[in-house]
Amino acid sequence: MARSGPVGPLDGEDGHEDTCVVTTCGRRIAVRRIRLAPAGRPIGRVTLDVGADRGGEPGVWASLTSAEARELARMLLLNADLTDSGADPHRLHG
Repeated sequence: MARSGPVGPLDGEDGHEDTCVVTTCGRRIAVRRIRLAPAGRPIGRVTLDVGADRGGEPGVWASLTSAEARELARMLLLNADLTDSGADPHRLHG
């Protein structure tokens, strides 16, 4: 798979192979970490690399702070629970 973002030194360092999810429409979503080291002040990020779909439409890449990654995880889990329960999300927001 062609990469659309940088590969950092932390990419795959823990040896875990479960860093990707392949959706039912064929997109591969890779979750990884990078660390940038500008002038002795390292900056860590969580990265999402959403690959091309089966039809060849290009993917996207995003870099998140740890706080942003946690907020995204919270929203994903909330919406997964709502989807599983069949709840109407419009009733919760208004």
